[in-house]
Amino acid sequence: MSGHTNAHGPVRVKVCVDTPRAVPADRARELADAVPPFVTSVLVTMPDSAAECVDLAERVGVDAVQVHGDLPPEEVGRLRGAFDGDVLLATDHATAPEYADAVDGLVVDSVDEAGAGGTGRTHDWERTREVVHELDVPVVLAGGLVPSNVADAVRVVRPFAVDVASGVEREDRPGRKDGDAVRAFVRRAKRTGERDEEVTAGP
Repeated sequence: MSGHTNAHGPVRVKVCVDTPRAVPADRARELADAVPPFVTSVLVTMPDSAAECVDLAERVGVDAVQVHGDLPPEEVGRLRGAFDGDVLLATDHATAPEYADAVDGLVVDSVDEAGAGGTGRTHDWERTREVVHELDVPVVLAGGLVPSNVADAVRVVRPFAVDVASGVEREDRPGRKDGDAVRAFVRRAKRTGERDEEVTAGP
């Protein structure tokens, strides 16, 4: 599992199927059912088609989907039209504009050759800041974020939210989250986001 947080705290909990942090669909369903009220459950997957993604999302019972891989913009658009929930796409800053009209949100990540994300590496935050300013779609910043750098990332990029997975995992048990690291990450992201909101709203 992984998640998004913004200035107001954790807002999304993600369950991963057909990705490097995958769990079986039935286990994903159990996790989605356990997500508390007012927190969005998100299926993270690498589908071959819109139809495959919709079928899996309905079986797992999630509020939103986050798509990785190489689906073309028109197929992502079909997914958005067929799925009763938000559709997010993980991409890099270079290809983000191609998908802006086809999704409800973009997760700008440090993708690998397979387009999978989850690399644990940061990318050019200044380029991602340009994406935030240029596109009329919420942008979630991902890629190599950890408690020690998330505040700087938020200050530079000013994203809608930030995404973390490996950056809060236990060193001795990859895939398992470290509770202290999660709390530190959320606290620092939230504190920086709140300060940015105060500056934006100031005289």
